[in-house]
Amino acid sequence: MHETIERYILELVRRSTPRRTAWNLEKIREGKDVSWNYIDGCMLTALLAMTEITGDDRYAAFVEQVGDSFVREDGTVDTFEADKHALDDYNEGRILFPLYARTENEKYRKAAEYLYRSLKEQPRTEEGNFWHKLIYPNQVWLDGTYMALPFLAMYENTFGKGDIGDIMQQLRTIRKRMRDPKTGLYYHGYDASRKAFWADPETGLSKNFWLRAIGWYSLALTDLIEILPKGMEERAELADTLRELLEAISHYADPETGMYLQVVDQKGREGNYPETSGSAMIACAMLKGARLGVLDEGFRELGKKTFEGIQNRFLKIRDGMVGLENICLVAGLGPENNRRRDGSYEYYISEPVVSDDAKGAAPFVLCYTEIRRLDK
Repeated sequence: MHETIERYILELVRRSTPRRTAWNLEKIREGKDVSWNYIDGCMLTALLAMTEITGDDRYAAFVEQVGDSFVREDGTVDTFEADKHALDDYNEGRILFPLYARTENEKYRKAAEYLYRSLKEQPRTEEGNFWHKLIYPNQVWLDGTYMALPFLAMYENTFGKGDIGDIMQQLRTIRKRMRDPKTGLYYHGYDASRKAFWADPETGLSKNFWLRAIGWYSLALTDLIEILPKGMEERAELADTLRELLEAISHYADPETGMYLQVVDQKGREGNYPETSGSAMIACAMLKGARLGVLDEGFRELGKKTFEGIQNRFLKIRDGMVGLENICLVAGLGPENNRRRDGSYEYYISEPVVSDDAKGAAPFVLCYTEIRRLDK
């Protein structure tokens, strides 16, 4: 199966240019070129991991093409709009650190500083958490932990003073506000002002446990553990939070495939389905956490089972092309003028299901790199 998966990844790369990527289904459907965005950022991170684990430079070479296309000599980033204050737009900033290490091109260091300064100006809740976007005032989404906090940690670790106090405080607030003590699962969103139409007027929480949101959060925790220097006491706290989360969600894995449902705890409800992207994220967090030594071997086996379940059920060859199926295209909360996105069960199962979008393909590839590390 290694050959099929690597063929799949290289097919996606061959079908892509820096401004037209085969894995950004949202832009493909809109008929638009890609901008600096989190979807491509996810896949580029996975491609760098592929070069690291296989030694094949074709993956990283494409990442360099993208970096060269978007990052200007003065360090500004083409299509990045700082005034939108969107956490999503910092995820692609992760590639700047390995690109700087590979090329020693100063524009990548300057771009990292440029994005870091912009992120530090992000509006915050009274408790100090980043707003998810300017159009989502006082709202904290689990998605945003993955989009911004690893970038912030990478910057501090590479060019800053190594200060992660801000990161830890935001994560502590998320655990305090967004974790359900009964199930151990986390709600998708939290409105600190309690004013959003989708928010509970008393708790500020959204209505359901959306799988991919929990997946983003689990990957953020795992990546942060990897980024932080060994010996930092905060790593133990992050590991405890990760272990607690993965133990909770493991109870909802399908016994046969190891996969998880789009709305995690709603087994048996009409329309619910095993969703590829969130399942791959949870599997990756388990595999990586075990490799880093913060999770026991049982999680490694659970992660492998989920990866194999996705591979066996949804990695298909059709018309001579490999494709990865059953990926929720997108889901969110609001804004005010889009009340269909209300966090209800009916909403989450109504969003389009697609193949090959990077929100599913990238974590699947990252799982594969973790499996390859095991093989070594």
